[in-house]
Amino acid sequence: MSKLQDYEGPILEIDSLSISFFTRLREIPAVMDFSVEVQPGEAVGLVGESGCGKSTVALGVMQDLGVNGRVVGGTIKFKGRDLSQMSAEELRDIRGNEIAMIYQEPMASLNPAMKIGKQLIEVPMIHEGISESEAWQRALDVVRDVKLPDPERILKSFPHQLSGGQQQRIVIAMALMSKPSLLILDEPTTALDVTVEAAVVELVKDLGKKYGTSMLFISHNLGLVLETCDRICVMYSGEAVETGSIKDVFDKMQHPYTQALFRSIPLPGADKNARPLVAIPGNFPLPHERPPGCNFGPRCDYFEEGRCNANMAIPMEQIAGDDRHFSRCLKFNEIDWNAPIAAAVQTEATEKGEVVLRMDNLKKYYEVAANALFGSSGEKKVVKANETLSFEARESETLAIVGESGCGKSTFAKVLMGLETATDGQILLDNRNIEGTPIERRDTKTVADIQMVFQNPFDTLNPSMTVGRQIMRALEVFGIGNSDQERWDEMMRLLDLVKLPREFAERMPRQLSGGQKQRVGIARAFAGGARIVVADEPVSALDVSVQAAVTDLLMEIQREKKTTLLFISHDLSIVRYLSDRVMVMYLGHVVELGSTDQVFSPPYHPYTEALLSAVPIADTHVEKKHIVLEGDVPSAMNPPPGCPFQTRCRWKSEVPGGLCEKEVPPQRTLAEGHQIKCHLSDEKLAEMEPVIKIAAE
Repeated sequence: MSKLQDYEGPILEIDSLSISFFTRLREIPAVMDFSVEVQPGEAVGLVGESGCGKSTVALGVMQDLGVNGRVVGGTIKFKGRDLSQMSAEELRDIRGNEIAMIYQEPMASLNPAMKIGKQLIEVPMIHEGISESEAWQRALDVVRDVKLPDPERILKSFPHQLSGGQQQRIVIAMALMSKPSLLILDEPTTALDVTVEAAVVELVKDLGKKYGTSMLFISHNLGLVLETCDRICVMYSGEAVETGSIKDVFDKMQHPYTQALFRSIPLPGADKNARPLVAIPGNFPLPHERPPGCNFGPRCDYFEEGRCNANMAIPMEQIAGDDRHFSRCLKFNEIDWNAPIAAAVQTEATEKGEVVLRMDNLKKYYEVAANALFGSSGEKKVVKANETLSFEARESETLAIVGESGCGKSTFAKVLMGLETATDGQILLDNRNIEGTPIERRDTKTVADIQMVFQNPFDTLNPSMTVGRQIMRALEVFGIGNSDQERWDEMMRLLDLVKLPREFAERMPRQLSGGQKQRVGIARAFAGGARIVVADEPVSALDVSVQAAVTDLLMEIQREKKTTLLFISHDLSIVRYLSDRVMVMYLGHVVELGSTDQVFSPPYHPYTEALLSAVPIADTHVEKKHIVLEGDVPSAMNPPPGCPFQTRCRWKSEVPGGLCEKEVPPQRTLAEGHQIKCHLSDEKLAEMEPVIKIAAE
């Protein structure tokens, strides 16, 4: 039962809120003139790029701005009461009891030294004074509600004994223990696999309905907001720039920033050659360097000198005829929102060249001492990280490798890079075997030929070395240039290649944004004239608008240098946009391999079907088949017998004689270039329907 029955009106009402942080040098305005309201039972999505003030708003609601943060204007009312007027005791009573918050990183919210059950029962025992046995019963109910198996065992486990998805469900369970009226979710699924994310999102929606909880859902993923929320508020540089119902904002956007965001994400139909993404020009302004007038002015296609940058505050104005739809734009009535996108530069699809890389039945097994895990001595357990991987990649081709965490994507990348050696099978680079040669024994040319761009640009740069020096260091290692001057000139050319200003050579990594750091990482990867670049989730740590610029940069360099790109990702929207062929991995096996068109249309491997269904798509015209995978990915140390996917497969009952549980399916060819590892008959495969359909206007 919810605590809403005694209150009519908005649960959360934020009116003209301004929040600043005070440093020794200056006041930094983080949020300005921000208004939003959340009605009972309503879910409102708060979207925008990193640094736009989304999390600051959430911390303002929790009254947890730290010593430097202060509300300098406006009000935050919860159920009609101003939170800033409450005493510390009243706030303590409301936090966790009436307002609960779920953070991005589940382990940061759990005590590693305390069993899950004890952490859950604390909440109602402290806030409601109920008995331990009653609290334990409620904990069991809530753990069942968040769809975790064997609740008794889970409550007796420590956090480290659960997977990331299970930990996040426990954090959600903890937030629901006192049946709050308002749930704030701050990027709750960023660290999770796309299939787990789909299940968690489904869960949050169901629980919102069941408990009647209102939600403020903070995310940079427009697809997720479409699937979870009723209304949306788009933020840019500390201000709300557009708010309205999901349908109004997605289909009839009335702010240039909202429009620019949608143009920079790969929706169905985007094509890297014919309809490339349009990145937002320029950079996000720092809080103390905002331009006069409209904050988005310097990056806006519709900017008007003397009007948009006049030194005056721009109000939020209502859009006539829509449901509480507002825009902070002086020109929204004058812009033709239906005008076709000015065509970005179209390019010809590159011709695929010779086979550069071939893998034949590659296996990578690890031996783990069983006693380290199970307390028995002397035994060895084998982890089968990669099981008979076979594929080839051609010059100028982009091959995407997709699958959940633990499927063996990164292990295969390590073996290819020489950071690990193969257990069996072979890797041929230009018909030379490299699977058994560790990186320290590889010649300079082989090392230069295969380079990697990592997921997190922050971890791969040396913080105490300038950008130019780091790129020159790579040139030295690859034996390029006979003098420092030659290397300096080459480094400048590489900065041009990744579209960074030449003066960045003298900058330190800390002076760069995430997208700029990733460009330095790309410049370094191409320093030795790399022929194969393994891009391991290269854009998942970046903002949507920066993602478009970085992916287009990779494509442009590929066209110029004829690079083979192995693109490891779990984001199937980007995969569909970028790749020529797709390889789907599950628990060390390649379960499907084919051209992008073949993999994205039926017949699918049952796992590919579930993956496609899990991807949130920010388009109201898309109809998706709804498939939520039950259970977690099995452990590679203890894989299920037979088909690796059989424990989660919804098609298993269609295969006679329990074959799925007895035998690993053979690799079979469905059409030229399209392979699948599945026991389903051709007739059953032919019955499969498309997962993603675009509805007629």
